[in-house]
Amino acid sequence: MDTSQFFYRNAIFSKQGKSIFLIDFEFPDKKQQELEPWFAIVFQLADGQHTLEQLYQYIAMQYNGNTPQNLSDTLKSVVDRMIEGKLIVLTKKTTVLPYYLSMPYEMLDIEKAKKELSKDRFNLN
Repeated sequence: MDTSQFFYRNAIFSKQGKSIFLIDFEFPDKKQQELEPWFAIVFQLADGQHTLEQLYQYIAMQYNGNTPQNLSDTLKSVVDRMIEGKLIVLTKKTTVLPYYLSMPYEMLDIEKAKKELSKDRFNLN
């Protein structure tokens, strides 16, 4: 995997305490899927402005010099699975997140988010 690539989230989310949940924007009251802790960490950091290498460095720093030997393999596995699930996307350049992906659902102006999401969906067709 090319760790010089940037990564960004590709799903609307809710943050409740330390937990991250995926949101179905059409049905926000529907039971939400909670992300496992490793997935939640990567998802929150997927702002389109940082590379995978920066992600690895940031996570390693959290261990204060006692980085587990398998950290790189763990993060690679998490990133691979998130790419497969279309939760994050890799790109060669920085990406500015659209409004509706930039912050938790609870912080969004829902009408603004709906308009921008609708416009983006129309432009994809």
